[in-house]
Amino acid sequence: MIMQSVYRNILSELGSDVQLVAVSKTKPIEDIRALYDLGQKDFGENYVQELVDKHSQLPADIRWHFIGHLQSNKVKYIASFVHLIHGVDSLRLLKEINKQAARQDRVIACLLQVHIAREETKFGLDATELDEALQAIRTTPGDFTHIRIRGLMGMASFTEDQEKVRDEFKGLKALFDEHFGPEQAPPDQHFLLSMGMSGDYRIAVREGGNMVRIGSLLFGKRV
Repeated sequence: MIMQSVYRNILSELGSDVQLVAVSKTKPIEDIRALYDLGQKDFGENYVQELVDKHSQLPADIRWHFIGHLQSNKVKYIASFVHLIHGVDSLRLLKEINKQAARQDRVIACLLQVHIAREETKFGLDATELDEALQAIRTTPGDFTHIRIRGLMGMASFTEDQEKVRDEFKGLKALFDEHFGPEQAPPDQHFLLSMGMSGDYRIAVREGGNMVRIGSLLFGKRV
């Protein structure tokens, strides 16, 4: 009942314009199924083997999001079923996703990860690298026929300083508008700005995020 109440409250708070990805890493199958039974279909995992194992044990209509740092040599294990890869931080990785998607006769949706935090432990492209990646995709579309860029993803600094977090999200939203705003895309295209987790999703939504990744608020703290 606690999970149901929290889940309903978060959905009500987010409204219809913000998509919820339930971050289920390290959580048991039973917890994921309980949230699925409440209507949640989008779940996020950080580790390839854990994702593969859970995919094999849970309903086929779950939309699995890979939200961790993805190594190129692990793409092949999730290419047949992954719904959205959030953390694409290099052209090399993007080309490998395209290669593995082609082998599965699929088009895999991807988000380009931007490094917005002032922490060296975070991954992602800087503004110049983002420009270069998007330019490469535009100028050599034949190299990327089996991927679809859906937008951007970023992780803010792990800090209690909400103004710092807000500034980082503002910077990511500015890059998103520059590359995926209405002037750059057809009106029928819906692009995603994935930012905000359990501790800062409200700030992310206020700053324009339309996809949030929430784990501990839904499932409880990880051991």
